[in-house]
Amino acid sequence: MKILIVSCSLHPESRSRRLAGELESTWRAADSAEISTLDLRDLELPACDGTSAYGHPDTVKLQETFADADAVVLAVPIYNYDVNAAAKNAIELAGRQLTGKVAGFLCSAGGERSYMSVMAVANSLMLDFRTIILPRFVYAGKGDISDSGELNPDIRERITQFGKEFFDLAQALHSA
Repeated sequence: MKILIVSCSLHPESRSRRLAGELESTWRAADSAEISTLDLRDLELPACDGTSAYGHPDTVKLQETFADADAVVLAVPIYNYDVNAAAKNAIELAGRQLTGKVAGFLCSAGGERSYMSVMAVANSLMLDFRTIILPRFVYAGKGDISDSGELNPDIRERITQFGKEFFDLAQALHSA
């Protein structure tokens, strides 16, 4: 089974990227799936315009990467009570390749009040592409990750639990 972890933040010191790294380390230590990563900073994705953006070389690369995965984790920053624009743009450009696959979310935000922010994107994926969304996600506020990038023990435990449940659901769907 192939699992893709996508870091959606464009910030050089991203906390959501740190969450993605922790999950990747957890899964690599278990050595139970083929794990790949994608950092949206490595692509120059055009803004989705509904037409020519789909043919852009980096859009095609994104689509191929999503299509090659059996399941996808999106590590997203939360800005203004929503996932960041880069994540939404990537989904607009390549969301169709998530049809029938499991997806999950690792979220990082500045505050504690936007923990439901991922629901609009989750609903869109479910309704538009029939993506199966893991009903557990990790939400880390600013206080959960130190300035040096260290995760507090509670967040580490939530990532471990998320990783197990995500893997179990993805494996069950992949085997079906």
